Amino acid sequence: MTPDPELVPEDVRAVLRRLREAKRKAYLAGGAVRDLVRIAHGLGATQPDDFDVATDALPEEVARLFPRVIPTGIAHGTVTVLSGKHSVEVTTFRGEGPYLDGRRPSSVTFLGDIHGDLARRDFTVNAIAWDPMDGALIDPFDGVGDLRRRLLRAVGEPLERFSEDGLRPLRAVRLACTLRLALDRRTEQAITASLATFAKVAQERVRDELLKLLVRGNPASRGLRLLLRTGLLRRIAPELLESVHFPQNRWHAFDVWRHTLRCVDFAPADGVLRLAALLHDVAKPRCAGPGPTPGEHTFYNHERVGASLAEEMLGRLKLSRREIERVSLLVREHNWHYQPEWTDATVRRTLARIGEEIPALWSLRRADLRARGRAVAEGLANQQAAENRFAAEAAHAFALKVKDLAIGGADVLQSLGVRPSPLVGQALASLLERVIEAPELNTREVLLRLLPDIAAGLSTRNPQ
Repeated sequence: MTPDPELVPEDVRAVLRRLREAKRKAYLAGGAVRDLVRIAHGLGATQPDDFDVATDALPEEVARLFPRVIPTGIAHGTVTVLSGKHSVEVTTFRGEGPYLDGRRPSSVTFLGDIHGDLARRDFTVNAIAWDPMDGALIDPFDGVGDLRRRLLRAVGEPLERFSEDGLRPLRAVRLACTLRLALDRRTEQAITASLATFAKVAQERVRDELLKLLVRGNPASRGLRLLLRTGLLRRIAPELLESVHFPQNRWHAFDVWRHTLRCVDFAPADGVLRLAALLHDVAKPRCAGPGPTPGEHTFYNHERVGASLAEEMLGRLKLSRREIERVSLLVREHNWHYQPEWTDATVRRTLARIGEEIPALWSLRRADLRARGRAVAEGLANQQAAENRFAAEAAHAFALKVKDLAIGGADVLQSLGVRPSPLVGQALASLLERVIEAPELNTREVLLRLLPDIAAGLSTRNPQ
């Protein structure tokens, strides 16, 4: 079975036609072809959005053939052609010199033949080229057969492929997980043998692959198990190894690691949420204390220690400051137990502390409860009660953030007759605390009346 040409957007076919009109060879190659083959064989793929073209035209010639071109990697033979609504990467058939640093080839040689180009690719399922114009499918390494066998296999000698680019071992795990393929035995063995080369990979590249595994994993827990089995997890997040086989208590049917895997799978497929699920109990082994019966543990304060660990681990992986803050907050807040006796002010203070992350926190807490394997119904009932109570309070809570106050920084400066200083923010924060406790205070007149006494009790942090 060959892919359906109608699944290739007209904008992409126009690029192929223009290259053919210039007497050049041109094929679709890479992940898009892989996914189109999977669709043709009923293997559950979705229609690809990104399309790459391989050609014997040199990049300078490609740039002359199309009116809108971005020289994204012209030294390595790649330009991006803007065709209609699509950005199509067009790369000259190429061979590569030795990889001296485990990251990039020492040289690139442009070739006139697609077979040599496919031979440099990572896995057989990605080493397929197809011409939707005449239906020709070029598959020198039986990638189609591997797809039908649901097998991920390196092109040629696995250890050689992985020594060329240290990211490929992690890509192997990610693709096996997201495409639901079994790892070829020799390919898996080469992953463990290539860990020294993997250590050279930039953390940004590792981060991107890990996020793809977590968000697209089918299921993500399988990819995490493969990371553990191959030794990659020790290189990426060694802190998680402490949770493997670490027993919990009567509220949990699984050890910390298995509970974590279940929580990741139950969490919505969002990068921040899946990271929070992965790290929400990372500190449990470090916070473990003796439980009420032999073999049980308590884990007091693991959420706070875990939030600090999450910041350290995600900083190492070069996530953005905003992403780190969000994950850290979710880890820190995932473990409190709602009590119906809470006052409305307590609910408002919790709302103010968590802010806009409340929907994400609810999703994480539900995943955490489902992953326990015990007392799930009771836990979810308590969580639903909390959500109902918080939603009702949020509906008529008029000030949960400083910007919700009836006065602002300019009012503080004018009322107190002071210059801009930390005192302004401290005063507004103190007013917010009062308003959260008693929402009726949030009027301009009342806040201005309270301001002098509040300011008198605040320090400008100037010791002189």
